[in-house]
Amino acid sequence: MPVAGPRRVRWGVLAVFLTPALILLTAFVIAPILGTVAISFECKHGFCLKNYVDVITQQSPDLALIYPPGFGGPPPWGALIHNIVWILIHVPLTTMLGLIIAYLLKDTLGGSFIKSIIFIGMVIPMVVGGLIIRFMFDKYVGIVPKIFQFLGVKSLAITWTSYPQTALIALILGSVWLWTGFSMTIYAAALETIPRDYIEAAKVDGASERQIFFKIILPLLKPATLVVVLMTILWDLKIFDIVFVATLGGPGGASTVMALVMYMYFARELDFAKAAAVAVLLALLTLIPGVYMARRAVKG
Repeated sequence: MPVAGPRRVRWGVLAVFLTPALILLTAFVIAPILGTVAISFECKHGFCLKNYVDVITQQSPDLALIYPPGFGGPPPWGALIHNIVWILIHVPLTTMLGLIIAYLLKDTLGGSFIKSIIFIGMVIPMVVGGLIIRFMFDKYVGIVPKIFQFLGVKSLAITWTSYPQTALIALILGSVWLWTGFSMTIYAAALETIPRDYIEAAKVDGASERQIFFKIILPLLKPATLVVVLMTILWDLKIFDIVFVATLGGPGGASTVMALVMYMYFARELDFAKAAAVAVLLALLTLIPGVYMARRAVKG
């Protein structure tokens, strides 16, 4: 009888181990994705782009992706604009704070204990985080309004989540606390990989601490910065729990985000086709940083 060659045996073993994973991947990932895309094109006349046109041109403030009055006045500006504002504020703040904290605590006595306290924001469930944010900015029990009351800034000694002008910024600032632990951990790990010889050599050559940080440490942290920025953008695009618990997109749609709009179409409007259309648009947005990150990983 012919004996199977090593290559045939190897492919047989691979098939045995990969087949269950491929079946699960197809059933729980690929099939739902394809189903969502198909539902997003459903309309009375078969398949069409009407659902995408409707969700993009929607003018209800709590469902609009881009709210017609525009970006000039106070929110609502639309869920898509709110997500973009979230990224523009949240990404720089969490990136800089994580880097600064990790660098300052690198060789500090008790630094590990302080890092573990900061990392609590990443450990707690986001639903609990949303509730904490809601209470942090409450006029009567929140620490943020109390600070502004002490400073005499009465215009900010209010319940931030109750006003269109401050609801979105309250959620963004609260999310900075929740996510800074992630960037701090990434930077702390990256700092440990920098050879001490580089720093010692720079000191021997007379470099100051500022020069060492900006000329040596910061360039060597570029891969870590890329990971932090891209992962934070992905997190900001799919943000949902915090908004749902703290404001439910209110007041008057001033703090809606795309994931919440998708939920509203699905659970409140019972319009599954439009919910699927928003889901597809959101997935396409998240693909941009996701594909870029994957390409960078492949290039090494």
